[in-house]
Amino acid sequence: MEREEVVAQLRGWFAGRLPEEWFTGAPQVTVDREEITVVGALPPPKTAEGASDVERSAAIGGLIQRFREETRERRIEIAREAEHRFRRKVSWGVSCGGETVMFTTLSVPVMTRLRQSERQVLDTLVAAGVARSRSDALAWCVRLVGRHTDAWLADLRDALQHVDRVRAAGPDIDS
Repeated sequence: MEREEVVAQLRGWFAGRLPEEWFTGAPQVTVDREEITVVGALPPPKTAEGASDVERSAAIGGLIQRFREETRERRIEIAREAEHRFRRKVSWGVSCGGETVMFTTLSVPVMTRLRQSERQVLDTLVAAGVARSRSDALAWCVRLVGRHTDAWLADLRDALQHVDRVRAAGPDIDS
């Protein structure tokens, strides 16, 4: 099955499985080889007119915490069904008022080979207290690159999806 089809199947399954009252619209569903991430938008909290930024921020934090606690059992049940069906772990998060909070995420070990100059970069980040370990330093570097190259990475992902479509439309060599 093509990646686009997998994502479409996941989006459809979660749209049909999640309670309608949880989110203001369809949740954002992201998938890779190990994990399915579901992030839904919560409605803004009700605050007094003219509320300060501090009050709004506290209200958002409280709303997110309440949602997390009130939906925990149901999210676990839905995640178990999805994990059984799609053979990937499920992570949950919400967005509200421009803030996204992840409740659960998978931390997957990734094997890599680095040359000495690359290891020295990681060791410098550890020595400076930016990261606790080489692993944390590498994750920090990946996040930094992702933050500064979002548009380029999005173009690259689009190009890969196009390659998948062209490959799927090619001749059937199994016959």
